[in-house]
Amino acid sequence: MAGEVVEEDPDLAYRHAVYARRKASRVGAVREASGVAAYKVGKWQEALSDLRAARRLTGNNSYLAIMADCERGLGRPERALELARGPEAQRLGGEDRVELRIVASGARRDLGELSAALAELQGPELKERRARPWVARLFYAYADVLEELGRTVEAREYFAKSSSVDREGATDADDRLAELEGVEIVDIGGDVVWSDAEDPEFDEDDDEVDEGGIPGEAASASSDERAPERDARAPDDSGRRRPDPED
Repeated sequence: MAGEVVEEDPDLAYRHAVYARRKASRVGAVREASGVAAYKVGKWQEALSDLRAARRLTGNNSYLAIMADCERGLGRPERALELARGPEAQRLGGEDRVELRIVASGARRDLGELSAALAELQGPELKERRARPWVARLFYAYADVLEELGRTVEAREYFAKSSSVDREGATDADDRLAELEGVEIVDIGGDVVWSDAEDPEFDEDDDEVDEGGIPGEAASASSDERAPERDARAPDDSGRRRPDPED
């Protein structure tokens, strides 16, 4: 039950997971679910304890990225980096390995090591073209560090790449790209367009029709004079942004 609702209602998922843990604390799958649920509501130490127990019970290392992110949440970026360098990390598959590198990059940023944070993300996966959530998060994290380093042109490129492969709304790359381009995303009657944030003549009511049902002057403009339509993607905890702790 907890795994089914963890994204839609993390608090409810956490309550279900705590109950399941009381009943079956020696079942690896239960401890995994409990650990993920605790992580989603910002209970870092509890999540770490459950995921460590799950790893002992199952031998599964796929949650190393979450464990490392919990260390960051507890103010221990050095321990996060230790997990990222450990022998278990070297045996991770592609997606899990990238997720751990994203967390390691965040730990470097916690320590004020921006160049090292960028280096953590560099690798052949930056040439990936498949539309996968982990690819979108990698591009996003890379763009985020580039922007903080003042490399705006490159940051724009990777925010655009993140947006292009983010089919599931794993990031808010569209919004970040819009900020760099000096435009804003506007919802007009259910349609989403990019408008020039600096254009004083832009009017959100331009698409209205007059009383006779004839489109207004702006609405009848040629298509090459109007802002291109884009899909809106809701901001999420991309780049492995940790949720705010309850306590």
